[in-house]
Amino acid sequence: MQPSRILVKSLSKLANHQHYLFSFNDLRSLLPLLTEAAFKTLLSRAVKQGHLERACRGLYIYPPANPHDGLILFRAAAHLRADEFNYISLETVLSDIGAISQIPINRVFIMSSGRSNIINCGNWGSIEFIHINRKPTDLQSYLIYDSRCGLWRANVPLALKDMRATRRSLDLIDWSVINEYV
Repeated sequence: MQPSRILVKSLSKLANHQHYLFSFNDLRSLLPLLTEAAFKTLLSRAVKQGHLERACRGLYIYPPANPHDGLILFRAAAHLRADEFNYISLETVLSDIGAISQIPINRVFIMSSGRSNIINCGNWGSIEFIHINRKPTDLQSYLIYDSRCGLWRANVPLALKDMRATRRSLDLIDWSVINEYV
């Protein structure tokens, strides 16, 4: 069987609405006998033919399993930084409760024990990772697990604390909304 057919057939068996993002290494393990160059060519062709979509560097979406639920940036962040401590915070949390009048469109803010970086995910937007030096045990009472996103989420007091710690502008915050949560 041709490598492209093996790839598509394997993905159709493996993918579902919870697991539709695949890293380069995930896909590579499906065809270990191909050379690195041949595998990169295969991925490029799979993208051109619509079997895969490139979410960002080294991360691919299997379109038939994509639930189109608007959570791709969060799930990509969880996938890209799986070895780090990450949580949703800053403007993302505050806009979700309606405390910021200008909602950040196509951008999510993730506090991370990894290095600060902005990842461009094309049409889906950007993920901004902001480095933190805090331990998960120090923050456990301020975090809740968001199973839809596959990430921890800061509560409002922690999001405000993070805003101050990262010297973000507090000018757009509606403090009457914040007072309901604090």
